Amino acid sequence: MSKFATYEQSGVSINAGEQMVKQIQASLASTFGPRVIESKNAFAGLFRLDYDEKLFKKNYKRPVLVACTDGVGSKVQLAAKIKRFDTVGIDLVAMNVNDMLVQGAEPLFFLDYLAVQKLEPKIVAELVKGVAAGCKLADCALIGGETAEMPDTYKKDDFDMAGFAVGIIERKKIITGKNTRPGDIILGLASSGLHSNGYTLARSICFKQRQMKITNVVTELAGAVLGDVLLEPTRIYVRPIVKLLSQYKVKQVVHGMAHITGGGLVGNIPRVLPKNCNAAINKANWPRHKIFTFLQNAGPVEESEMYRVFNMGIGFVLIVAEDFANSIAKKLRRFGEQVYTIGRITTGTGKVVFK
Repeated sequence: MSKFATYEQSGVSINAGEQMVKQIQASLASTFGPRVIESKNAFAGLFRLDYDEKLFKKNYKRPVLVACTDGVGSKVQLAAKIKRFDTVGIDLVAMNVNDMLVQGAEPLFFLDYLAVQKLEPKIVAELVKGVAAGCKLADCALIGGETAEMPDTYKKDDFDMAGFAVGIIERKKIITGKNTRPGDIILGLASSGLHSNGYTLARSICFKQRQMKITNVVTELAGAVLGDVLLEPTRIYVRPIVKLLSQYKVKQVVHGMAHITGGGLVGNIPRVLPKNCNAAINKANWPRHKIFTFLQNAGPVEESEMYRVFNMGIGFVLIVAEDFANSIAKKLRRFGEQVYTIGRITTGTGKVVFK
């Protein structure tokens, strides 16, 4: 052993970092479109906004950039436990692009940050592969990121992820919820399951209270493996919503939207409600995923708490003009979404009221 101190001896491998970069390059490149300006060994990603008739279909007269950041929370602990790393990257993209979608924005590009205890190039490549898959579903480019190896900060096998997205929207088309009015219809798009919220409670119920194993086959979940159900990726709603909005270029018939994340329907819909409006929601208007019934019974968890923590089967909400509700629902179904009429806007004080 050398008498000189090295980074490797401290727990950080420069060689592993170089291997990792080589392994993820193909994943990044697979998300590039004509707006990405490739630059080998660059310190930052390059993305063009100017209009070129040969390359781009859209021309923004008064473009507004929309930016957001989010993570996956304790869902990463499940991924580490089951040693399956190809899905949480999709969650990471979804949590960001679905948020900006609420304002009507089209995602442009994405950046990721990954922190690990020990850099394992193969595992990092799987994580980034998942991020790239999410970016493809969201029609945005993965133009860069950062991986930090921090042996003194994280425990063995621990890791965390954060994502950063930038999108664009024409200023006059920004959706804020201010046009919402009594009589509007509330449409709900089905979630794929827990998405990326409520996992601290879900993990506590399954692994602490019930002493279950992540490999358990659960009868109440239609014979599915518990780990597979819990790791089901968050649904990305970008393509159907962007396509829908593009079909209403003059009238703004979508008055408000909400991404149903932490806080559930109760906490997220009021963020796009005027102070003089309530959202009257009928719980019987959509099917409940088996995972929610299972967790509620296994807890047990009170009904009100379930609706404060989980999405309960609705991952995205649109508040639309009554006269256009049926046609919008039909379009979204044609685009591949499961759509439910879950309620109506009434006069009120800016809150959700369940029937």
